[in-house]
Parts: sequence; structure tokens; C-alpha cells
Amino acid sequence: MTFDSVQTSPENQPGLNWSIVIFFAIVHLFALLALWCFSWSAIGVTLLLHWFLGSIGICLGYHRLLSHRSFQVPQWLEYAIAFIGALALQGGPIFWTAGHRLHHAYTEDEYKDPYSARKGFWWSHMLWMIFPRKEFFNYEQYKRFAPDLVREPFYCWLDRYYLFLQIPLGILLYFLGGWSFIIYGVFLRAVLLWHSTWFINSVTHVWGYRTFETNDNSRNLWWAAIVTYGEGWHNNHHAHPNVAKAGWRWWEIDVTWWAIWLLKNLGLAQKVTMPPASATGKL
Repeated sequence: MTFDSVQTSPENQPGLNWSIVIFFAIVHLFALLALWCFSWSAIGVTLLLHWFLGSIGICLGYHRLLSHRSFQVPQWLEYAIAFIGALALQGGPIFWTAGHRLHHAYTEDEYKDPYSARKGFWWSHMLWMIFPRKEFFNYEQYKRFAPDLVREPFYCWLDRYYLFLQIPLGILLYFLGGWSFIIYGVFLRAVLLWHSTWFINSVTHVWGYRTFETNDNSRNLWWAAIVTYGEGWHNNHHAHPNVAKAGWRWWEIDVTWWAIWLLKNLGLAQKVTMPPASATGKL
């Protein structure tokens, strides 16, 4: 993978994008309304969607399936899982996959890794989106790093219109439980899932233990693994990024792997990449 167009000089750093700042601020403010419309059923909706859109859509779909191709599923199922990922409000599949592949190709490089931890905790957590660089956010540039997805018209459509999917989701939630379900199921869920996902870019490059000596500061962090359904075993992942299973030891709980295991046993997941014997033998 080449990245010849990256501008590495400090003077080419982007400015603050107020549109993105306002968008994040509005969603966070609406999430605060949850304090005034509490119900246990609304909490249940938040937890259910956090798992469904986060574990199945982002962790299993965007990450392990599309970004790393650590297993294969029938095309109809791949499209369905990608659609679930798009509902998570974390960008389209081409954008997400391209950025993550760059993160692995140039891990912690201050200019070529979109969310390099070497630029500080808050940069890797969220500032990389507030100060967006064109090569990471302009479709004509980032699409080069996900050519397999660009060839699929469905993914091109999803990458362009993913934001509008919140409308039918919001309508469905309104009919199921009124405005409280919208506040909890769209806004509060989005905020919690955003920060859960962003923790992998930030905290797991700062705190935790290292099972493998990788050329970066990736670490395994138990509580990050809990809120991200297994993604917090980040050192394992960076050591063997194409492996479908993130938690390798018996106590490294990986909820997303359970879903992949189920798909495999149902005959829906094929060519599932497992940890190599040479690595597991040292654990």
C-alpha cells in the first residue's frame, strides 16, 4: 500500500472543521435529554442497539469482516452486516475501512495514521475528526485504500447516504416508544458507541498489558474489551490483524468472536482465520 499524496509538513495541518464540531455538539446535547425522559425500556433499547450496531455492525462487520477479511460470509449477509454498521453513525463502510487499513499500514505514524496515538490521547480519541485532513476524509482520496469495496455499487451508495439511515431508525423507535426511545436509541446510543469505539484508538495505545512485542504501543485492556465487545484486546489484534478472534486467552472475553463462532457453526462463515499455532503456543 502506498501513500504518496500524504502531506507530511506541519504547515499543511488542517484547521478546525466547525460543521463537524457542531454536529458532535448537537448529538451530545440531545443525549443529555435522556436525564429528563428516563425509562427502563429506553435503557434497554440503548443497550440492545449499542450491542447490535456496535458488536455486529462495527466490530464484526466494518472491522473484522470488511477491513481485515478475517472470515467470509455470503454476499447477502455481508451486505446486511455492513448496513447494520452504517446505522451506527460512524461513517460509511469505505471511509471506515480505508481509515482503519491506513491505521494498520502506518500505525502511530504522526502523518499517515489517521488517528495516531503519538499525537496525544485526545487526538487519537476524537480530535482527528474535528481537525480533518483531506486525504482521510475526501472520498476521491480515501477510496484508494478500499478498492475491493469501491467496486461494489452497494458500498458506494452506503458510503454516501449512511447518515440518512438514522431517519427510518428514528421513525421506527418513535412508533415503538415515543420520543424517549429516539433520545435513548439514537442520540444517547450514538454518543456511548462513539466513545466506546474511540477508546480503542486512544486508551488501548496508552494503558494495558502487552502479550506481543509489536512495533507500536498497542495494548490489551480489559475494560476497553468489555465496552467494545472484544476489541480492547488490541495488542493481540495488532500482532495478528487478520485473525478473526481478538481475545486469545480463556479469560480474554471477546463477545464479537462468539457471534463469528455462531455464524461458523451455522455454516454461514467460511475461511475463518484463527490464531497461528506458533503464537498460541507461547501464551
